[in-house]
Amino acid sequence: MDISLEYYRVFYQAARLKSITMAAEQLCISQPAVSQAIKQLETALNCRLFVRTSKGVHLTQEGELLCSYVERGLEMILDGERTLKRMQDLETGDVRIGASDMTLQFYLLPYLETFHETYPGVKVIVSNAPTPETIRSLEDGRIDFGVVTTPAQVPDNAKLIPVRPIRNVFVAGEKFAYLKGKCLEYPALRELPCIVLEGNTSTRAFTDGYLKEWGVELAPEFELATSDMVVQFAARNMGIGCVVEDFAKEKLESGELFCLEFEKEMPKRQMCIVTDQKSSVSPAGRKLLDMLMSP
Repeated sequence: MDISLEYYRVFYQAARLKSITMAAEQLCISQPAVSQAIKQLETALNCRLFVRTSKGVHLTQEGELLCSYVERGLEMILDGERTLKRMQDLETGDVRIGASDMTLQFYLLPYLETFHETYPGVKVIVSNAPTPETIRSLEDGRIDFGVVTTPAQVPDNAKLIPVRPIRNVFVAGEKFAYLKGKCLEYPALRELPCIVLEGNTSTRAFTDGYLKEWGVELAPEFELATSDMVVQFAARNMGIGCVVEDFAKEKLESGELFCLEFEKEMPKRQMCIVTDQKSSVSPAGRKLLDMLMSP
């Protein structure tokens, strides 16, 4: 049965107010339009819904039955509209982000703090994972957007937007002080115990790819899950750690670690926002993206 929802809205207001005139005023339409809508509904349902009196209208038995259902249905629709409005006004809703430890710590965190202070009703869900997994989450529609590091293999419909440069460095502790100030060539790493990240990270992929250009394939002493652990192992003189410089900054400034110097510095990489141009982003996600893109 194909009946306009507008007829039910008119019916409900007339039933609630017990008046055609008052229903017309409430709906900002004419009295004849109200009467016509009720007549159309009665014809479609093949029953009489109102009894008209000099004092207004009241429901028939069939009208009372229908009204109980219409009231619940319209209230649910109105609740939906109100919730949608709150979501659009960023009073509620959620934003889903994919980020690695590095992009979260050295890029996203201050933005998330500001966003949460500005929109406390919005739930922020961060999926913490390496770049390849973040891109898969984006493809599967599990996140609104991700913040990844290059090199990153993205599908054709994805867009990478660079937001911050980063630099890979080799760091060492006092046990390797004899290397401090020396200008090394990358093949020298073959003779040194190296500490690197596991192979499922963009940092490891970049390092391996770059060293291959110099004919170097590392046989690391340790392969660890996090950059923080690489720094800790290097600080304990367990080898030469390869990390993004930001992770080692504190220990480099204190002198507990130093950077090895090479004839040619590794090229800088980029932190990038990655979005799927075919997928919709939540209102909260769009607002956070706007904040990230603002100068």
